[in-house]
Amino acid sequence: MLTILLRDVSASDLPIFFEQQLDPIANQMAAFPARDRDAFMAHWAKIMADEANILKTILYGDQVAGNLVSWEHDGEREVGYWLGREFWGKGIATRALSLFLQQVKSRPLYAYVVRHNLASIRVLEKCGFKQTGEKDAYAILIFRE
Repeated sequence: MLTILLRDVSASDLPIFFEQQLDPIANQMAAFPARDRDAFMAHWAKIMADEANILKTILYGDQVAGNLVSWEHDGEREVGYWLGREFWGKGIATRALSLFLQQVKSRPLYAYVVRHNLASIRVLEKCGFKQTGEKDAYAILIFRE
């Protein structure tokens, strides 16, 4: 079994993240459109410049599997993640989120997940998030531990 680790995002990760977010099936699952390269890089430059954001690269062995991010929005700390599709179904997201929850002690944490993304909801629930409601097309989950 390969090791799953989190490390700070580096600029060299961004081309991999860019390619991962182009996947049309992943876009459908997340209900989030892909960005073109310029918009993607501008977005990451902005979030990397904000010291309140927590940005982690998910490593599966020596491969960049995706990213895990946390940010403040309307007074709440939110968390989200994105894995390249070739890394789905291996328990990587669950393990990465578990590691993140051990490292980041800010509570509560919120996750907004499109209701049809049952796999992502399952990852969050395995890590101790509880569904607290819905807003528009999203399930709202919260982690308080």
